[in-house]
Amino acid sequence: MHPILKVNISELSVSERIQLAEDLWDSILTTPDKLPLNDEQKQELDRRLEMHCHKNQGSTWQSVKQRLGLSQ
Repeated sequence: MHPILKVNISELSVSERIQLAEDLWDSILTTPDKLPLNDEQKQELDRRLEMHCHKNQGSTWQSVKQRLGLSQ
């Protein structure tokens, strides 16, 4: 048993362990600035942000139908 815990995790029910995991993850998410990222992770996040910023640069369904001659 980890000294920080007052109970052996294996003695918890499955739902209690799931809740513990969720609570632990939520506690990490409250301080994202303390979550270190390596250069590869930063580049991937930048790539995804760039894709997200340009995701509305497509054609509308109406204009596609017009180009294909499907619009009446």
